[in-house]
Amino acid sequence: MIRVLFNKKGGVGKSSLTVNLAAIAAHQGYSTLIIDLDTQCNSTSYLNVSDKQPDSSIADLFEQSITFHLRRRPASEFCQQTQFANLSIIPGSPRLAELESELDSRHKIYKLREALESLKEDYQYIFIDTAPALNFYSMSALIAADRCLIPIDCDDFARQGLYSLQQKLAEIREDHNEKLEIEGIIANQFMSNANLPKQIIDELIKEGFPVLPEYLSQSVKMRESHQVKQPLISMAPKHKLTQSMVRLFKLLEQE
Repeated sequence: MIRVLFNKKGGVGKSSLTVNLAAIAAHQGYSTLIIDLDTQCNSTSYLNVSDKQPDSSIADLFEQSITFHLRRRPASEFCQQTQFANLSIIPGSPRLAELESELDSRHKIYKLREALESLKEDYQYIFIDTAPALNFYSMSALIAADRCLIPIDCDDFARQGLYSLQQKLAEIREDHNEKLEIEGIIANQFMSNANLPKQIIDELIKEGFPVLPEYLSQSVKMRESHQVKQPLISMAPKHKLTQSMVRLFKLLEQE
């Protein structure tokens, strides 16, 4: 199963959710891979694998499609095992920004899908982290994925952005990837004691948006996990936010 976490709005927790959902899958014994497609490389940094191996980032995987190589390396050679059992990553790279225009001009939009198809037998779950922009790389991810998860932070800008995003995903499904589904909208950094987040979620549900029924609360514990570079399931398995993430993952398993 290939899932992409995407929203054009920044600050909604895509990287945190990508790493923590993937870590939960790995903790439960599933072979799991993260693809870091954001030039900020937050997922890569979170798992502390930034400088492990040269020439093995997602930028290197893309670059070999536009440069001459006597031997083109298979996608499996770019997967790096993290310090956590069953969890691997193809690290992000700031060089993605340098490559984007050439990849786009050479119509390499399907290269990620080809790479991930070759990895499906090795990994039961693949999670893709994306930048907050509908660029070449996020389009590549949406074309490659089976399902899309959309994190929101429950303000009015997030709601307005969902309307245009829903339309764009429908176009991608029609033109490039008929299997792509919006699996769910994740209410992240949810403030249960405030009226506005509840109102926005209720309105989205009434409008037919697939809001997942597990809302993730704000917690300093997430920031702490970033600092120590450990997903919540490893750092604080019994914490309320961790258990909420586990319930969210179980909802996805039932899909």
